[in-house]
Amino acid sequence: MPFFPTPERDDGYDITDFYGVDSRLGTLGDFVEFVRTARDRGIRVIADLVVNHTSDKHPWFQAARDPGSPFHDWYVWRDEPPPDAEKGVVFPDKEKSLWTYDRKAKRYYLHRFYKHQPDLNVGNPAVRDEIARVMGFWMELGLSGFRVDAVPFLLEAPIEELPDPHDYLGDLRAFLSRRNGEGVLLGEVNLPYAETMKFFGRSDGVGDELHLCFDFIGMQQMYLSLARKDAGPLTHALTERPVPPRDCHWATFVRNHDELTLDKLTVPERQEVFEAFGPDEDMQLYGRGLRRRLPGMLDFDLRRIRMVYSLLFSLPGTPVLFYGEEVGMTEDLAVEGRGAVRTPMWWDAVAEQRRDGDSLLAWTQLLVERYRECPELAWGTFKVVDTADPAVFAHRCDIDGGTVVAVHNFAEREVTVELSELEGELTDVLVDGTVPVKDGKAQVELGPYDCRWFRQVR
Repeated sequence: MPFFPTPERDDGYDITDFYGVDSRLGTLGDFVEFVRTARDRGIRVIADLVVNHTSDKHPWFQAARDPGSPFHDWYVWRDEPPPDAEKGVVFPDKEKSLWTYDRKAKRYYLHRFYKHQPDLNVGNPAVRDEIARVMGFWMELGLSGFRVDAVPFLLEAPIEELPDPHDYLGDLRAFLSRRNGEGVLLGEVNLPYAETMKFFGRSDGVGDELHLCFDFIGMQQMYLSLARKDAGPLTHALTERPVPPRDCHWATFVRNHDELTLDKLTVPERQEVFEAFGPDEDMQLYGRGLRRRLPGMLDFDLRRIRMVYSLLFSLPGTPVLFYGEEVGMTEDLAVEGRGAVRTPMWWDAVAEQRRDGDSLLAWTQLLVERYRECPELAWGTFKVVDTADPAVFAHRCDIDGGTVVAVHNFAEREVTVELSELEGELTDVLVDGTVPVKDGKAQVELGPYDCRWFRQVR
């Protein structure tokens, strides 16, 4: 979530100053101290880069309303809206068009989101230079990268000044890398796999645009698998998922700060997920998503919650965990819209669960530790394993000298599955124990909604 000064009409995504800190949160000095303290604890900090648009209260836009101002071309204007002005509206319950008339400018301006968030004209070199200055400013204060908001809208259409918008994304990465060789760009790209791959960069096996892209397809298919208690949809998605180019990776997640979008499911599939996890109309949003958090959707069943988090950390990619879910934080449907999942952190729950070795927080900490101890998960060759049981999702990750096999039961029943193509003995890394391997095969027993990680060192 952004932390910049804002009129607070869209939870901070309507920014009035890209070089400041919202006074409710502190000062620039507080920010620097926070980043330095995090770094001392081995934590690197990235922040939202929201440069598709600004607030309509931003000084740039206020100046741009004068057609004679040099800032006028910092935004996208038309004398008349296009015939398809309503096509692609992101918030259909709030907006009916992508274009709004400004009385002072006597022209229409583009806004992909709310009318109080006019789109910046990235085709303007002055705008691109300013975005670079914003990035450089925050990196100088210690940021290690950015989550790039609404990337497809940022690179929406080629124009004369920017014939290939992807060149600009490559420029952003090059600028970041010059400032910090370990910096990252994490992109919000909710598109089919083939389209998303273009945002990693060149097709010659070397990525030069985004370092990470959220796996929206895998996330949505996972919820369909949870609703059906059948691993099939997730298996299909991850079997079809392309391998990113070198120096790039997928960001795996089960929830983010927006509505839980299900837009890539078919209408019948979406309805299945609605019926399972958000049957009430008040739980749904925009006809395509849920304004609920994972623990509440799973009825606070710790078995299922632990299984899903285990899946998150075992899949190839970089796991991204939404704040509060490590302690079972749920939504507040009394809060309007997306705000239902953006409520304050449950710090009391953190304090309580720190004293409980069996808590969800303890489980999440264990997963983080084991993930760091298993380089196979991050760097190994990924393969879905056939278990002959539709309720079980199993996969393995292999690198030279080591293998990790993860098994997850989506059903509320006990299962026994056979794993093959193994050598030696399997060590369970989540609980103490081993599983013998005979003739390259091993029998694994799983309880309802159970999960296991097995490691084999050769």
